[in-house]
Amino acid sequence: MPDRRFSFAARFRSIRIGIRGVWLMLQSQHNAWVHAAVSAIVVVAGILCRLDHREWSAIVIAMMAVWMAESLNTALEFLCDVASPEFHPLVEKSKDVAAGGVLIAAVGAIIVGLLVFGPHLLQSGL
Repeated sequence: MPDRRFSFAARFRSIRIGIRGVWLMLQSQHNAWVHAAVSAIVVVAGILCRLDHREWSAIVIAMMAVWMAESLNTALEFLCDVASPEFHPLVEKSKDVAAGGVLIAAVGAIIVGLLVFGPHLLQSGL
């Protein structure tokens, strides 16, 4: 039975593993670089528009949803590739559904972005 006591060392190890996972996703998934670039642009735009804390909350949650969907999609793709190295129609379907989840999150994030940034852009005359 593994030791279940709390330890800061174990928590830091978990953080390192998570960072390694994000780095692996960035190394292996071209769409993750698109998400990173868009995230950076949105943060800069948010600073320039002087978003308030409620607007930032919506933006952060939307960005987090996209990153979470992308990371789960990546994990599923890796797992599917191990479980079925040869083509299998059900593996293709599972990968398509996972990619659809990323698309849903991205469209939702775009809608949030329009709702948050739209009034700022209209106010500035752009």
